[in-house]
Amino acid sequence: MLRFFKKYYPIRNIFFVFGEGVFIFISVLIAVLIIFGPVSFVLDDWLLLKILLITLVCQACLYYNDLYDLQTTDSFNELGIRLLQALGFAAILLAFIYMIFPQVIIATGTFIVSICFVILLIVSWRFLYSIILKHGMFNQKIVLLGSGQVTMDIKQEIIGRKDCGYTLALEIPESIDDVDLVNPGDIPLICKNKFEGLKEMVQVLDIEKVVVGFKEKRHIFPTRELLKCRVEGIDIIDGNDFYENLTGKLTVEALNPSWLIFARGFHKSRPRRFLKRSIDLILSFIMLLFCLPLITITAIFIKLDSRGSVFFSQERVGEKGKIYRIHKFRSMIDEAEKHSGPVWARNDDDRVTRVGRIIRRWRIDELPQLWNVLKGEMSFVGPRPEREFFVKKLEEMIPYYSVRFTVKPGITGWAQVCYGYGASVDDAVEKLNYDLFYIKNMAMLMDLMIVLRTIKIVLFSTGAR
Repeated sequence: MLRFFKKYYPIRNIFFVFGEGVFIFISVLIAVLIIFGPVSFVLDDWLLLKILLITLVCQACLYYNDLYDLQTTDSFNELGIRLLQALGFAAILLAFIYMIFPQVIIATGTFIVSICFVILLIVSWRFLYSIILKHGMFNQKIVLLGSGQVTMDIKQEIIGRKDCGYTLALEIPESIDDVDLVNPGDIPLICKNKFEGLKEMVQVLDIEKVVVGFKEKRHIFPTRELLKCRVEGIDIIDGNDFYENLTGKLTVEALNPSWLIFARGFHKSRPRRFLKRSIDLILSFIMLLFCLPLITITAIFIKLDSRGSVFFSQERVGEKGKIYRIHKFRSMIDEAEKHSGPVWARNDDDRVTRVGRIIRRWRIDELPQLWNVLKGEMSFVGPRPEREFFVKKLEEMIPYYSVRFTVKPGITGWAQVCYGYGASVDDAVEKLNYDLFYIKNMAMLMDLMIVLRTIKIVLFSTGAR
């Protein structure tokens, strides 16, 4: 397992992405050899760099078409459609690059010839990888110890994600009362008195990691048995830590204050804050200048489409609970909440105007928030700001909700790129799980990854309401 941004990624998955890049590279190389012929073909550093450019563009397009999300491309038809879309986008992008930098062109028709080899090799590679996933090859075996909520969440994640890199080899609940005798499931389940013989059992099954998630630790925590496992080199990991590393989120229902107090993370050093604020200041100023023509055109269309102000301002709760006014382009009818009061937006909301649907789809309505970033009320990346009306209710219903206000709210955030729009209390809980993960592990590289994923969402117009 490789740890990246506090998440574990199976080495097998990294090898899959790298291997696909190698096959694309080989496909282009074969195409160049066919076009030039064995006699005229010369392999030099400059040619390798040109082929590498095509490879990187293709893999970027594969990523942006969700071809590295194996849940999305589970069927052969979906894989074929998205693969053709990705290669089409790659051809367009390369055409633009070649127009600006003609010196990086290899030869006319290279990309077209290489497409046949790319499709053949990628489909074959993915078919082989699907067999590896189906049989759980190279998976790391784990045992779940305890009957807490977090162990149930981990079990669901591992069963639901075939590319997670783990195999649940054994469950050991706290008592027989925690066993579902009606629906036992497919995973071996054993009830042990005081968990005796845990070390021997784990060694026989060749289990590499024991994940611990108890409902109550005071009277049944198997200190002696876990210590025996640990000194034998078997990893012992807290359930909340494992769930965080597996999913990229926390789970507020299973957290206790002591875990949050002793957990690593939540660092907000002055240098880090200064760097984040400096980047926000510079980027917001530059983007406001570059987006000025788009802002002007959008304002004109909004004014022509419906009566009311061009901009929509509303009070939101910011860092340390301070109230500020957020600015957006108005995408709904004037005084949309005059009769309904404060409500979350809905799918196909009839209050949204014609222009509003377009600017929401492409996130153009968010552009005026650059002014909030410039003023220091917001950041580019952070938890999305919420209205005080909803905050008061959510703080009463959801534990640790106030932790969101220890950082500046953002135009985009980890919850937005991982979960999307939320319009209920359950959605607010799930988004808080992601927000807590971000606040705990926030770093500039993670902000960059969130921005890149945001660009992907904007390009494909997903998650807007």
